[in-house]
Amino acid sequence: MSSRTVRSRFALGALAVALTAVSACSGAPSATDDDTASGTAAAPSPQEQKDSAARVVSNIPAGASDIDLQRKLKLRVASGTFEDIAVTTRKGAPLAGTLSADKTRWVSQGVLASGTRYKVAGTAVDDEGLEKTYAAGFRTRTLTLDEQTYPSFVGDGQTVGVGMPVMIRFDVPVTDKAEIEKHLEVTSKPAQVGAFHWISDQEVHWRPRTYWKPGTQVSVNADIGGVPAGNGIYGQMDRSMKFTVGDAMVSKVDMQTHQMKVFRNGQLLRTIPITTGEQPLHTTRTGTKIIVEKFRSKTMNSETVGIDPNSADGYNIDNVEYAMRLTYSGEFIHAAPWSVGSQGYANVSHGCTGMSTANAGWLYNMSKMGDVVTYTGSDRPMDLTNGFGDWNESFRDYKQGSALS
Repeated sequence: MSSRTVRSRFALGALAVALTAVSACSGAPSATDDDTASGTAAAPSPQEQKDSAARVVSNIPAGASDIDLQRKLKLRVASGTFEDIAVTTRKGAPLAGTLSADKTRWVSQGVLASGTRYKVAGTAVDDEGLEKTYAAGFRTRTLTLDEQTYPSFVGDGQTVGVGMPVMIRFDVPVTDKAEIEKHLEVTSKPAQVGAFHWISDQEVHWRPRTYWKPGTQVSVNADIGGVPAGNGIYGQMDRSMKFTVGDAMVSKVDMQTHQMKVFRNGQLLRTIPITTGEQPLHTTRTGTKIIVEKFRSKTMNSETVGIDPNSADGYNIDNVEYAMRLTYSGEFIHAAPWSVGSQGYANVSHGCTGMSTANAGWLYNMSKMGDVVTYTGSDRPMDLTNGFGDWNESFRDYKQGSALS
């Protein structure tokens, strides 16, 4: 939902790295594929005057810049072990790493952040217990906007219906879906089993096995900052969102009897006479639909669904009241005072679900994004990508859409 033009950029201040030699008899380490340069020891303490034999060697040269984000930082101690080691950004954010069991090697985990200066600080100790401090730094390369993909969400901070999928959209296509998906997480209270499903290269959803339980608190983390997304693209930043699940509003539409039954938390509240799409030209889809968005009033023009508004079958109606979108292709629930005589008796619309203004206003005020509306009575099926169509596959089939399945 967010525009790439408003994507955040973080300016990081300069990191001064002071490297001071401390041992006249400590020679420079030999370079290998993993050990290309060494930082210089900081000013010695009185204990270090005895000249510790321990030396810290890094595969990234001290003061290096334009370091690739996927490069691992590898540190080792020659003639000693690590007493402590920490790698942080200038703002103090730690870079995770693993220390070997013998405390002689440290390797970073995950990916580095774009355009970030890292500080390395630690202490090594030799076999005689003599210490030597180590300080160094390096800077990663800065990615352009075209090299980054930004994650945006739908429903952040809102109270939604029990059919609401978690939706994460990317402004630049993701081709390494598996790598990105490893850094996506959905948690809920109470916990509910669910799965990811890639709708396209730019959109991934997550839904529980069954509808959310009313009152569920949902948290979503997209920790993709610096994560490779394929084709030289990286995640732009880490983002998170939360939403709350409200009452279970589930409406059931029977296109053969021309009735809609509205339930809240399993209790029938009202049966509403309706009209749906005239068959066979404008058949309303059968399946499970989710309220995508709401409009107190909306202009409806047949041109948006491929019908010339100036043709005999066309329309252009201003201020259609209480309109709630169900599909991207143009199916709405809305007030249709012009068809009251057919509501409850015949299907005469262009695919929308029409009802009286009074009933539409009542339903509009009861409804929210994510509420469920199921349809039966036609041979035209709903599909997965036309609106929030996530419930039109079995959970067994749905979870096969995960890049990690």
